[in-house]
Amino acid sequence: MTETEFNQMVDATLAQIEQMIEASEVDIDFEISAGILELEFENGSKIIINRQRATQELWVAAKSGGYHYAWKDRAWRNTRDGSELFASLGHYASEQAGCNVNLGDFQA
Repeated sequence: MTETEFNQMVDATLAQIEQMIEASEVDIDFEISAGILELEFENGSKIIINRQRATQELWVAAKSGGYHYAWKDRAWRNTRDGSELFASLGHYASEQAGCNVNLGDFQA
């Protein structure tokens, strides 16, 4: 994938995450700046999602740890266990929000 394609894919993914957060009806604030999406929860905890151009990955920093996702098989996949980004992000967000945040049914 070219750098332009990667950047377009990441921009679209971050926009999709914003849409899913808005649709979730859970009180999660978000801000995007310079390719970094920051989700902030009522308890003050955050999830940071940012692009890594050099490795062509999305990196997620959550309370539970740091995770790397690469585009594979038409989805962003965790480079360690192959899990899909939206399903994993829903899990991380649910842990931090203290309630169910379902992002796993969203198709990239």
